[in-house]
Amino acid sequence: MKMGHLTLFWGKNTEDIFPGWSGGSFCSYFFGLIWVFLLSFMVERLSHTKLIKQGTNHVVAGLLQTLMYATRVALAYLVMLAVMSLNVGVLLASVGGYAVGFLVYGSQVFRKADFSQYEESSDIPPLN
Repeated sequence: MKMGHLTLFWGKNTEDIFPGWSGGSFCSYFFGLIWVFLLSFMVERLSHTKLIKQGTNHVVAGLLQTLMYATRVALAYLVMLAVMSLNVGVLLASVGGYAVGFLVYGSQVFRKADFSQYEESSDIPPLN
């Protein structure tokens, strides 16, 4: 039985990013980091998405909100599982994806209009 790392480590020789992911080469490790970055970026994208129009049927709106929420939770769990590999590169890729996603979709940097204090900026509640 193979034991994994019990502390944070840095290195490309990991097979723990996702089950079955062939580790060992720099290329596969790099693509794994890109994949983790994009997953965490998409979690932030879904956290700040406004797709439901005013006047939409409440049942349809509720089902769409539920689908978006379930997708966001599933992606966040995949990022969490990748970080549990305890690889520093994977940790940095996930934090970087969340940070860039928040910069693009959640911060004031790229926002054209200023939201009022009480206006909801997305269809699903934030990850609190």
